[in-house]
Amino acid sequence: MNLKTTWFCVLLGLAASVQAQDKPYKVVDGYKVDAETMKGFRSWRAAACDRCHGANQEGMVGPSLIESLKTLSKEDFIKTVTVGRLDKGMQSFGNSPVVMDNINQLYAYLKGRSDGAITRAKVEPIPQ
Repeated sequence: MNLKTTWFCVLLGLAASVQAQDKPYKVVDGYKVDAETMKGFRSWRAAACDRCHGANQEGMVGPSLIESLKTLSKEDFIKTVTVGRLDKGMQSFGNSPVVMDNINQLYAYLKGRSDGAITRAKVEPIPQ
């Protein structure tokens, strides 16, 4: 391996490391998540989001969040959850403390599912 190739590999490794650090979740073995992402999962369950989006977030009456979060920005996600989309049947959760107090964590959980990093809908905490 020449010097140019070596530096290219080092840069690729750094870029992957930075990108991994940008993820809002931490996951091990596909279903063990950090404490904050666990709060997001618990908020998902408490708000009964599965009634419309399905137990695996793949959609039912509401759309698949696995697909939606591939293109939906975090800002648009927060706006949709907070204000709702009444014309499409999405209620507002802006007055729900269980959701709004954990909106970033809920996004982290769903983003992990959408990214394919969290491979099961039901997650467990990463052992300490």
